[in-house]
Amino acid sequence: MELVSGAHVNDPAVIGRLLREKGRWAVVGLSNNPRRTAVGVSKYLQDHLGMEIIPVSLKGDDVHGNKGYRRLSDIPGQIDVVDCFVNSTRVGDIVDQAIAVGAKAVWLQLGVIDEAAAARAAAAGLDVVMNTCPVIEAPYYGL
Repeated sequence: MELVSGAHVNDPAVIGRLLREKGRWAVVGLSNNPRRTAVGVSKYLQDHLGMEIIPVSLKGDDVHGNKGYRRLSDIPGQIDVVDCFVNSTRVGDIVDQAIAVGAKAVWLQLGVIDEAAAARAAAAGLDVVMNTCPVIEAPYYGL
């Protein structure tokens, strides 16, 4: 894939702030399937970083003792970060939903890349992190 002008570049200050500030993370693609990376990453966010985890999946599975939902719009209250464990071809819709529900940030996981969706989120005032993982980033911030 060719890089286009205006390609998203992650801001280390944003990453550090999102990982340090306790918040509500809606983890899209989080189900009870132990083979999915989202299970371990969300457990790390909850147990190591102290985040509140809100599972979001097609089935609305409860995960790690947290009530699950099928859509972002079903979640009551403020969502701080929408953590996206979905295919790059599907993440644009999730980002648009995050904008619609007033989330403060979107985090597109390692390998999840959608420049247009990242630009829409940034234009709507959301913090954007793309193509990395909190578990990879946290040690760089002493977490």
